[in-house]
Amino acid sequence: MIEILIALIVFMPFAGAAAAYVLGNGNGSGAESKRDTAAVAVTAAEFVLSILLFAAGKDMQGFSLPVLFTEGLVFTLSGFRRTYCLVTALMWFGTTVFSMEYFRHERRALNRYFLYVLMTLGATEGVMLSGSMMTSFVFFEILSFTSFTWVIHEENEGAVKAGYTYLFIAVIGGLILFMGMALLYHAAGTLDYDALSAVFRDHSIAETGEIYAAGVCILLGFGAKAGMFPLHIWLPKAHPVAPSPGSALLSGVLTKVGIYGILMSVLSVFTASFRFGLTVMAAGVITMFLGALLALFSVNLKRTLACSSMSQIGFILTGLSMYMLLMAAGEHHAAYMTLAGSMLHMVNHSMIKLVLFMAAGVVVMNIHVLTLDEIRGFGVKKNALKAAFLLGALGISGVPFFNGYISKTLIHEGIVEAIEYSEGLSARLPGLLHVVEWVFLVSGGLTFAYMCKLFICVFIQKNRDLERQRAFDADHRGMGLCSTLVICIPSLFMIILGNPAIIRALGSLMSGDDAVRGFAPFTLGNLKGGFISLAIGAAVYLVIVRKIMMMDGKYMDLWPAKLDLEDLVYRPLLTRILPGIFGKLAAFIDALPGNTFFVKTVPFILTLTGRTLVSLPDTLIVLLRKSIVRERAVQRGNTEKVGRLRVFARETYDAAAPLVSNFSFALLMTCIGIVVIFGAVIYLILTRM
Repeated sequence: MIEILIALIVFMPFAGAAAAYVLGNGNGSGAESKRDTAAVAVTAAEFVLSILLFAAGKDMQGFSLPVLFTEGLVFTLSGFRRTYCLVTALMWFGTTVFSMEYFRHERRALNRYFLYVLMTLGATEGVMLSGSMMTSFVFFEILSFTSFTWVIHEENEGAVKAGYTYLFIAVIGGLILFMGMALLYHAAGTLDYDALSAVFRDHSIAETGEIYAAGVCILLGFGAKAGMFPLHIWLPKAHPVAPSPGSALLSGVLTKVGIYGILMSVLSVFTASFRFGLTVMAAGVITMFLGALLALFSVNLKRTLACSSMSQIGFILTGLSMYMLLMAAGEHHAAYMTLAGSMLHMVNHSMIKLVLFMAAGVVVMNIHVLTLDEIRGFGVKKNALKAAFLLGALGISGVPFFNGYISKTLIHEGIVEAIEYSEGLSARLPGLLHVVEWVFLVSGGLTFAYMCKLFICVFIQKNRDLERQRAFDADHRGMGLCSTLVICIPSLFMIILGNPAIIRALGSLMSGDDAVRGFAPFTLGNLKGGFISLAIGAAVYLVIVRKIMMMDGKYMDLWPAKLDLEDLVYRPLLTRILPGIFGKLAAFIDALPGNTFFVKTVPFILTLTGRTLVSLPDTLIVLLRKSIVRERAVQRGNTEKVGRLRVFARETYDAAAPLVSNFSFALLMTCIGIVVIFGAVIYLILTRM
């Protein structure tokens, strides 16, 4: 029975996606309505199936579908997987219902949108229920390409550029992840999570150079999807241009797909790895602080929420690193409390971003702008939207009695415990962890500051244009009944998941350990940490936001554009430095004695292979855009008759133009992946000599 439920949850959305697409392409005025109904029905069925799976209350060792690879597609059931399967289904159902109103005035490209939204649902559930790293990888790669279409949905210049940044990072992340899996399989002979746990029961094995190298590749590969520094560059660019329902899923669920892969790798391989724990800690702390800083200086509503997601991913990674350090120190009780905190913060962040991004979607579908000065005062009279956004803001800021407070406090408690017990691991580690603790508290304070900025701007301050403010105030809801329900009901989870009894039970279920049941979140020591963060946040808001960022009552974008990591580092690296290296290599080959085969034949073969590999993705995307993803724009009073051949030529040019303009960048990004794989192969050869 459970096997059937899992199979339906994973594969039913793919069938539903095809059915919805066929219905949407049908003849007659009711085709779009049938498609929308089918999309809602599929996500509703997925939600019901996930409730049944969660209610079954049974964990299950892996079962496989022998359709791919030697081990097949392996699925496993645990408390964490059941919980996140349900969270994923809930978020997809809520955003799909919200999409009905969000896209009410935009009918362009919706067949494509819903096709890939439903396919991404199946792929995401496939990752969340996967029992092996290879199964995770297969579905991980599927959702990377299907979710790409959300980012380019608007098909304007900004959307296309952000989409390609997203796709390039996804491709490079996939290549690096695959290399890490190859290294791990070479060392362990399996990629099954349970089998890996058995192989690495002796934790010292994970400290070897080969396993550490595999871990770094896996961290970077999954971290690319999670929005981890330094592969976060897609996240602040993709969210502002993607439809708000898609942004909610990108932030609330798809980033957690990356965290899921890192989490499973930690639990099965690196449980007590001191060196890998330090690596994850460094990535987590930088991601946590940098994301909060970017969100503070952003003057775009959705960009602020996107950078906030990056920061919250850093909180989760920091918690996972503390789990590894505490396990290495032999403090299992404290380690499992911290692990529960990281898992709970994943759930909390998903629910919070569901509410906040859909609230941002209400702003977009009404006034179609996102900059703070233009949306200021939009929600002054919209009490339901104001209440939902406020609950989300209180939750993510870590205010006591709301959900984010407990999960953040558990992670903070893990840092404090690690300071106490880490001296046996390294004499310098306690001092370093004191720095980590303060970065944690300051980042939490910045979270409160930028959420105050958003809430006060949209729901308290009034627009400087009085006519615009009167137009805002004329509509007291800004959304229909269904949208109100799917935004306001999930916002209640900020209170429900702030209940210590509920959070203890859920934490125990997800972590598989009862350590969290004795946790008391409202002791003086724990409240002290929370109030320090809130005090820092209040000071930052009053001094930096109100005194520095606002000039003459206008929000100023003070973040230097030249600090964009993609333009500052990645593109120069790929367009100048690497070509220079390859140019010197070519000159070296030219200087070799005249070996006809080596000098002429091998470069010819490599050039031909490289051109073929690079042109295949471009060709595939063009074919997709000319076939199943092609959408006709809505005709608005244009009665001009154009020949089909001219239409075909024009659409082909429009489809190919962004690909051609990004061709060099795509080639160089592919080269990076090849270099990484080549380097890992050399490493394997050298370690076996």
